[in-house]
Amino acid sequence: MSIYVGNLAYNATEGDITEVFSEYGAVSRVTVPTDRETGRPRGFAFVEMEKEADEDAAIEALDGAEWMGRELRVNKARPKEKRASGGGSRGNFGGGGGGRDGGNREFSRW
Repeated sequence: MSIYVGNLAYNATEGDITEVFSEYGAVSRVTVPTDRETGRPRGFAFVEMEKEADEDAAIEALDGAEWMGRELRVNKARPKEKRASGGGSRGNFGGGGGGRDGGNREFSRW
């Protein structure tokens, strides 16, 4: 299982987070997602601990706690939601046609 840690200070590092959570048990992994465009942390992290009881203790102790000037939100991570498949910037409105006429056969000159 994984723990979601939200409302993190943007300068919090994986090492900082590991240090805090290791007070409640062995930390297996810490992941701090970054913005694709800027490379900056997105203000949340995922923490995996070796024992579920340790995860529960960390959640109980740290949810709502102030750390690095921010009030943390700590809970069990939910599985990633599946996004609707779509065609890039067109969203779910369907794709354009191909070929020289752009898929618009009605007005084709060819």
